Amino acid sequence: MEHNNRYTTVAISLHWLIAILIVGMIFFGWQADDLREALFAGDPSVDPQQVAMLFNWHKTIGLLILALSVVRLGWRLTHPAPPLPEGMASWEKFAATGTHWAFYALMIGMPLGGWVAASASGFPSYLLNMEALPIPSLVGESEALHEAASWAHSKGAWAILVLLGLHIAAALKHHFINRDDVLSRMIVILRPKG
Repeated sequence: MEHNNRYTTVAISLHWLIAILIVGMIFFGWQADDLREALFAGDPSVDPQQVAMLFNWHKTIGLLILALSVVRLGWRLTHPAPPLPEGMASWEKFAATGTHWAFYALMIGMPLGGWVAASASGFPSYLLNMEALPIPSLVGESEALHEAASWAHSKGAWAILVLLGLHIAAALKHHFINRDDVLSRMIVILRPKG
């Protein structure tokens, strides 16, 4: 029996690549932020150039996530997702659809918000930490905008982690309790049921 209930290889590849980059970026961003706070607190062991380098890499990877997320959204709009199991309750289908669209909003909104925060800070930003590759500013320097965008950016990281926890819990529920094909649609080593 042929199973056409899986995501495409492109969708699966983008899903896992973006997921790994985002989770890594959250922890990387927290580390860079801790170092920046230590620098501003006057810690002599913190090298300002190291902090700038970490933030430039954070921005570079954030722009990569933004580009991949736009590609992923375009792919999703032109290649419909496999249908959800027929036996799913309507509230579960609503929650699954809502969670996926919330992920898209965060995958695109978080890098854009970070870009606005970086632009408003007035500090220069460079792709690959190379001065020859400046990242253009989206907005002018503004301390108030920088603070607001930075706050939203940090809260977005927590929103991603909460959604991720719900997403993983739902996938495991489908696999181990419902015993349906939801998880095998995205993990190619799992054998589809049926």
